[in-house]
Amino acid sequence: MNTFSASQAAEIVGITYRRLDYWARTDLVRPSGTDAAGSGSRRCYTYRDLLELKVIKKLLDAGIKLESIRDVFSYMREHVDTDISAAHLVIDGSSVVLCNGDELIDVLRHGQGVLNILPMSGVRDEVDRRIISFTPQDNIEGGTATSVAV
Repeated sequence: MNTFSASQAAEIVGITYRRLDYWARTDLVRPSGTDAAGSGSRRCYTYRDLLELKVIKKLLDAGIKLESIRDVFSYMREHVDTDISAAHLVIDGSSVVLCNGDELIDVLRHGQGVLNILPMSGVRDEVDRRIISFTPQDNIEGGTATSVAV
């Protein structure tokens, strides 16, 4: 399984290392590869983690508050069986609606207006492009080369 260091994950997703660290410490997205286990240990993020992180960033960019994003991800982790990047979210102000097949589910239970649809399939393409843009030197972490198969 390919993993990415925290600094690589932050760069790929387009967030600061500090924000990534906060999200991990507050259990928004814990790294699936290797979690921190004390001082000096390193987090390693999987490809799926990168997709989730990018979705969170897009929701923040769309004006959704972090507390609401936590609720969205809690619901999606419990109820979405497929890859999270295959889901579609409808954003209406501070409300988030999940498009699940032909159903619309108000994830935050705040009403049902539709203003903006955020397809998650583009997240995968963005993350893939950022991974490919790394030079072989960028993929070396602690002496171990990370290869990416896309």
